[in-house]
Amino acid sequence: MKTILTEQQISLTIQRLAHQIIEHHLDLKETVIIGLQPRGIYVSDKIVEELTKNLPGRTILYGKVDITFYRDDIRRELHVPNKTEINFSIENKNVILVDDVLYTGRTIRAALDALLGFGRPAKVELCVLIDRRFSRQLPIQPDYTGKVIDALITQKVKVQWKEKGEITGVIITE
Repeated sequence: MKTILTEQQISLTIQRLAHQIIEHHLDLKETVIIGLQPRGIYVSDKIVEELTKNLPGRTILYGKVDITFYRDDIRRELHVPNKTEINFSIENKNVILVDDVLYTGRTIRAALDALLGFGRPAKVELCVLIDRRFSRQLPIQPDYTGKVIDALITQKVKVQWKEKGEITGVIITE
């Protein structure tokens, strides 16, 4: 087991990601943040918290999407669905999808399919805490990246969480 990011480094990384989002979407009026269930919402919660601190008084449209029934492996594995919480239209909005680890790209493909039920966005961007860049099976790349990790296919990259969604670290295991 090797630690990639400590709790303090993750906090700084979340702050940086929030600042990058503000740089590209200054007022966030036409931008929505969508966290991917289940683990991406912990990262998106933290990013939205940072955005709220940096843009006091602004309303940030924030939703959570469950991709369980849009996955291409739904028939091979048992998946427990989560709740989708998007109570607004994404029609002509800039959508920023947030996930913890970008690996093969299949989760993001499923999220794109799931989003279509909520409108046609003007643009979709991807924000990830960890990018495993040499593991892609689909042509999907992040727009905002916390850290790039080159790991072997046999290794697992895990974001560790406390009970209430606090990130404690990112590790690589064999």
